[in-house]
Amino acid sequence: MTFDRRSFIKLVGSASGLALAGCATTTGSGDAPAVGKTAELMPKGSARRVVVVGGGYGGTIAAKYIRMLDKSIEVVLVEKSKQFVSCPFSNFYIAGMTNDMNAITIGYDKLAANHGIKMVYAEVTQIDAAAKKVVTTEGTLAYDRCIVSPGIDFRTEEIEGYNAKTAEAFPHAWKAGAQSTLLRNQLQAMPDGGTVVMSMPLTPYRCPPGPYERSCLIAHYLKKHKPKSKLILLDANPDVVSKKPLFTKAWSTYYKDNFQYIGGKKVTQVNVAGKSVSIEGIEDFKGDVINLIPPQRAADIMVKSGLVGDDKRWCPVDAISFESPKAKGVHIIGDATALPSDGPPMPKSGYSANSQAKFCAQNVLNLMNGKPTVEFSGINVCYSAISDHESVSIAQVFNLQNGKIKSPATAISPADFSLTKAEHAYGESWLKNILTEMST
Repeated sequence: MTFDRRSFIKLVGSASGLALAGCATTTGSGDAPAVGKTAELMPKGSARRVVVVGGGYGGTIAAKYIRMLDKSIEVVLVEKSKQFVSCPFSNFYIAGMTNDMNAITIGYDKLAANHGIKMVYAEVTQIDAAAKKVVTTEGTLAYDRCIVSPGIDFRTEEIEGYNAKTAEAFPHAWKAGAQSTLLRNQLQAMPDGGTVVMSMPLTPYRCPPGPYERSCLIAHYLKKHKPKSKLILLDANPDVVSKKPLFTKAWSTYYKDNFQYIGGKKVTQVNVAGKSVSIEGIEDFKGDVINLIPPQRAADIMVKSGLVGDDKRWCPVDAISFESPKAKGVHIIGDATALPSDGPPMPKSGYSANSQAKFCAQNVLNLMNGKPTVEFSGINVCYSAISDHESVSIAQVFNLQNGKIKSPATAISPADFSLTKAEHAYGESWLKNILTEMST
């Protein structure tokens, strides 16, 4: 059911004390698994240990809350990179509205020092549940329980002609960082009068409204800097899957002259040399810049460790403890999960990962300390920019009903755009709050 905003705020206030997060999750530690080292990296003493894999929206919060709630537990956080770059707000950088990614980049030094978290900068190559070890490129880590927040990878094998070099020509920019810079540079180098083709996959994928936000910001950039250019958004879904009345109004109000949305167009083939993508092998779309976002699944490490379901895409988990039915003692949160749901699933977003991490941390400790688990109750809020100074939002409450996650309440920005400037400020504050929570 839909609530007015005042009623929704009251409900959210009583539902959970969760902090703000973003609409994307960790870049993870499983982007390109390599052969791991078998020597013990950090010998486990008598203290009980939780190893957390992935230093993004879910992993940092899980590690932090384990230590905050029980300092007798040793926590080791494994992350490949020494800095985390947030997907939320990376679209502003891509569209030339910020000069760098400093504001969306954090390190781990303060988090580790403030909470006594032990950091290991390495790539995870296997989660060995039978041996209760995490195998990395630097050595192995024994654990009592393991929390994994690995993020996503792509099902590029479903696109004919896609190879290791395709993303260099047709950047996805769905993992913030080098790909974001590549797409930004291509947009800026494109001559006025050029065509940008965006392609987005079928759900589920990371951050449901993310491609629509990006289309607005790129269209805004073109309108301002390359007014003879246009953007075509090819949506593999038959219709807009998130905030439809808000995005469609933004497109028709602000970008009617340089933007075209086409639903039900699933890219099945790429032609890098010809700078085009094909729809079901029948229809071709040629672009001067092509932003191809492939279909997605859980990170490679989850597939290689046998933690995905029968579909080989997402990781089934228990809706209370987030423990994997395929690996006792391994708990999975964030984008990689396939939570049992009753109705629309919990979005694959940073806010969701933040909510899940806190309950997962509490229940991991309860299981380790012989205490009863607590039922999940969380929220998700996602702000999406529709211009350089306006944003819209959707907010949802989630709880557990009959063993499945259900959303009893949803609130969406008004369609008259009366709050877009205020919501933009809320979004900026939201990002600042969550990155601070993750890094301190």
